[in-house]
Amino acid sequence: MTDANKLVKQLQRRGPHRVLQGDLGVAGVPGLIYTPESGVNLPAVAFAHDWVTPVKRYRKTLEHLASWGLVVAAPDTEGGVLPSDGKLALDLGTALDVITEVRLGTGDITVNKAKRAVAGHAWGTGAALIAAAADPRIEALAALYPAPTSPRAEQASATVLAQAMILARPGDEQSMTSNAGVLSMRYGGPTELRLVPDSEPGGLAEGLSVRGALGAGGADKSTQKIVRALLTGFLLGTVGDQKDYKIFAELDADWGDTSAVWTPHAEPEEPSLLQKVRSLA
Repeated sequence: MTDANKLVKQLQRRGPHRVLQGDLGVAGVPGLIYTPESGVNLPAVAFAHDWVTPVKRYRKTLEHLASWGLVVAAPDTEGGVLPSDGKLALDLGTALDVITEVRLGTGDITVNKAKRAVAGHAWGTGAALIAAAADPRIEALAALYPAPTSPRAEQASATVLAQAMILARPGDEQSMTSNAGVLSMRYGGPTELRLVPDSEPGGLAEGLSVRGALGAGGADKSTQKIVRALLTGFLLGTVGDQKDYKIFAELDADWGDTSAVWTPHAEPEEPSLLQKVRSLA
């Protein structure tokens, strides 16, 4: 077993910290906050949900990140069938301001204002891109199975300089429901697209959903385990600045059996009319 595989297996388990939950609503934005019980100089992460997917369906993922020493906030806004990635991006920025400026918990943690990251799942990736383009203090961005949202999001990706990790299912790099290939080639900062075998793009969200009941892809525990591990490792290796996990911040690094680096063959075509309709922009 490679060192990377050992790290991934380790990161699939909850971290050493007891986790506390808070309410982002104190700042006027509905949503959740998760923090470790104690720690100093901690990184701040804002998480963007998928289309019509409330943040409570990411509870275990958010708790997992906090258990490894990350302070995470997830706005529970733009949850309708015609959401705005731009408005959710503003809420991500507000969430980062809250967890970096407001005293959290009982005062046993401190958050480093300079260690900022955003992550987005599927539709939420567009909001994460727009937020990162608007805030140069954001140092890391995780695009988890990105889906087309709006032209604004793809345009914003070209101006973002934060280091990015893009995850996709093999064979789904450039498809009707994924713009992972587009983002990896047009992204302005250092990035690479990692293909995760046997994963489901919609599987990160937990519990039952209307889309899952309709056969559009529901919760998948194996996807949740591997994505939590890779996301945690990436954040610890970038904004966390932890040397034990630096391999997850290195481009073209061998992450063992968990993923393969995608090599583009051509500039992707412009999105079709159907893709643009699906984007709900």
